[in-house]
Amino acid sequence: MAHDQKSRPTRSLGSLPDDLYDYLQPATRRKGRPAKSVRSDWTVTDDWPADVPITEAEIEVFEAWFGDLFDELFSTRQ
Repeated sequence: MAHDQKSRPTRSLGSLPDDLYDYLQPATRRKGRPAKSVRSDWTVTDDWPADVPITEAEIEVFEAWFGDLFDELFSTRQ
């Protein structure tokens, strides 16, 4: 049995902006302490070893995905 389609009230979207890409809202300031103004006092510590060990399985994955690229880059043929 077919349903009688009753007219639904249409919702008005209001007036559209002139620039439809102008929907970005200005950033709201976050609560909390402001960032330090002098960042040159930061210290970066590198605790990686000089030689990072790589397993045979990792090498096989790279060769499977990038083998053609490696062949092209490291080929001795001219």
